[in-house]
Amino acid sequence: MPLSKLLRKIKTTRKKYHGITFSGGEPFQQADDVAKLAEAAKKRGWDVVVFTGYVYEDLAKTPDPGIQSLLSLTDILVDGPYIHNQQDTSLPFRGSSNQRVIDLKATRSNGQIIMYKIEQNREERM
Repeated sequence: MPLSKLLRKIKTTRKKYHGITFSGGEPFQQADDVAKLAEAAKKRGWDVVVFTGYVYEDLAKTPDPGIQSLLSLTDILVDGPYIHNQQDTSLPFRGSSNQRVIDLKATRSNGQIIMYKIEQNREERM
């Protein structure tokens, strides 16, 4: 689907949604376009969640402006490749134990990686 059509869909979607998730295909391999979608979502007040096979430390080091833009718009980053022999279906939001769920808003403000507290945030939303 063309980027312009996706942007129109986001802009015309009712506010009942709270966020958008980018996964599959690798979002950071098309970071410029995904960042444009994330920016439109943020303007709607939505949270942005990104799943990636890369690790945050490597993404944070890259000078690519598209990658940096997408990282700056991301609230929660699930990073790391899926590794079959580390599969753990009991983990929320991820398939293998090497993957992390990073609270990027907290990480940016603290200057160190902060994991997203899944259970605490579930209770806050109820």
